[in-house]
Parts: sequence; C-alpha cells; structure tokens
Amino acid sequence: MKTVTKTGKTVDEAVEAAIAELGCTKEQAQIEVVSEGSEGGFLGVGRKDAEVKVSFDDGGEASEEAAADDSEDEEYYGDDENFEGDAVSEAEDAAANFVAEVLSGIGIHGNMDSYREDDTIYISVTGSDCGAAIGRHGETLEAITYMTNLIANKHSEGRVHVHLDVGGYRKHREQILKNLADKAASRVKRSGRKVVMEPMTPSERRIVHSYLQGVNGVTTHSEGEEPSRCVVVTPDEA
Repeated sequence: MKTVTKTGKTVDEAVEAAIAELGCTKEQAQIEVVSEGSEGGFLGVGRKDAEVKVSFDDGGEASEEAAADDSEDEEYYGDDENFEGDAVSEAEDAAANFVAEVLSGIGIHGNMDSYREDDTIYISVTGSDCGAAIGRHGETLEAITYMTNLIANKHSEGRVHVHLDVGGYRKHREQILKNLADKAASRVKRSGRKVVMEPMTPSERRIVHSYLQGVNGVTTHSEGEEPSRCVVVTPDEA
C-alpha cells in the first residue's frame, strides 16, 4: 500500500496531484480528506489549501524503473539542492497562488509563468484587460506586489523578493523610465542645472538611479515625500 499526502487550492486539485504521483485512477484510490481548506480574508490572506491523504495498493509490483521515472519528474528550480517541496519552492507556490486568486477575484484571466533565480521569484501574467491589476501609474500592481512579497516570505526561511509583472507593464514602463532619464540627463548636461523628474514609486526610482549610474556627467538623488517623491538629476561636480 502506497500513501501520499497532497495539498491544493481545492480537494479535487489535491486528489488529482496525489493520483498522478501514485500512478492510479481515482476509482482505484482510497481518499481521505484531511482538510477542505478555507478561502481566507481580504485578498485571500490567511487562505488555507485543501489537504488529502490518498492510498493505492499496487500489489508490491512497483519497479525500480518506475521509481526512476518519478525521480525524473521532480521539478527543479535552478540548482541541485532546491526542488519542489523545499522552503523557497513553497514560497514560489504560495506567491503564484496568491497572485492567481487576486487577479481572478477582480475578473482578470490569463496565463501565468513563474520561476526563481537565487532569492528572486519572477511572476509574469499575460492576458487581456489587465488594467484593473495595474492601476494609475502602476499603484495597484505595486500594492499586489507588496502583498505577494509578504505571502512569499511567510513561506520562506530566507529572505526572498518577488518581481511581479502583469500585462508586460513593468517591462514597458522600465523602457519609458530609461527614455525619460536619458532626456533629463541630456538637459542637465546642456544647461548645467538640475532637472526634477516626475513623481515615481520607490521601485521606479531605483530603476532610474541604477540606469543613470552609468551616465557620465550626472548624479542622482531623491527629494520629497511619498507619494510625490521624485528623482533629481544634477550635474556631476567631480
């Protein structure tokens, strides 16, 4: 008798994962529902996955070849020590599930990809009518990203950072910011006077600061209070 315990957003999802691992059908399995899960509160915070325990009597005929196949099916995340089920992967799963629930809750449906590099979890969502998840100047996207970071770090022993992009907004916005930074730097060089850029979110200001570090003749700093804090480009007195 082989027994596995699986979790999922729904009981059916957890059962499907279990029988896929056991290599049996639902009719052949003995299913015990440990928990049906809960929806959680605002934006899904506090949601608990459903949990099932599924058993299958394979008659003791499982072969080493089948075991090897199961090993090959493990999903790896960038190195030999991090695989599905460890702390960082749990963080990625929790983050992706949270984003999916939030977007579904506001009526956005599309495709999601996620992967991890070192301590950063990248989540990208593509679909139509993503504006509600982006908001004015990306404010809604920033809020969702902030909440997703909290969820991910709750499921990780080490500090992780979530980079969330919806509808390609961040990639497009990053290019716009770089173009604005180029124009500001050119004005500073021509006039010898500082240029105050438009108010930006903290993540956008970091993009501008980082980008202009490689431009000779100018330096940058931030001024003002949130949400009107701006990047100021000044002549490099050195």
